[in-house]
Amino acid sequence: MSREDEYDFLFKVVLIGDSGVGKSNLLSRFTRNEFNLESKSTIGVEFATRSIQVDKKVIKAQIWDTAGQERYRAITSAYYRGAVGALLVYDISKQITYENVNRWLKELRDHADSNIVIMLVGNKSDLRHLRAVPTDEAEKFAETNDLHFIETSALDATHVEDAFTKILKGIYDIVSSKQLDQDAQGVKPGEGQTISVTPGTHDSNSATQSKCCA
Repeated sequence: MSREDEYDFLFKVVLIGDSGVGKSNLLSRFTRNEFNLESKSTIGVEFATRSIQVDKKVIKAQIWDTAGQERYRAITSAYYRGAVGALLVYDISKQITYENVNRWLKELRDHADSNIVIMLVGNKSDLRHLRAVPTDEAEKFAETNDLHFIETSALDATHVEDAFTKILKGIYDIVSSKQLDQDAQGVKPGEGQTISVTPGTHDSNSATQSKCCA
């Protein structure tokens, strides 16, 4: 195994939200520092990976992106399986994408693990002149529903790194506290913790796309 393939934890994080809110560009900005103005709607599912360091531990994030259109709803259960984190994304300039956050949150809580760490993300903050969703309203919603909250711009990279880093640190804090409990009880974890990664997924260190259609 090469040094680049070594990690202490592997976390699956999903991106959800309406089509067109910028999920794919958030993914490409974080994993490849790229933004594509001509990006088309995601067909089916794709994922990419990137590693960060927290408390001298290497955390590898496997981030999944799916189409927001209703026609791909059949992939729901497989998409959420094993996810320990979720970024619930809306467009700050489109009120309807914020209104639909409730539906996405319900779907997430119906299909994902009850301990999943969720961050509400108001994307396209560069469109502040077209803002339709007040920041304080979204903050209040996040607080009421026990979600983390941040506003980002995949276009100019504002807070994109922060969004992914904070959610990964949040997951790590939960996992490490559980490990401390296990250590206290004399349970010895194996080397290289893989946390809730979908069985059968072929992982690679570079950004990887895995497309399928429902």
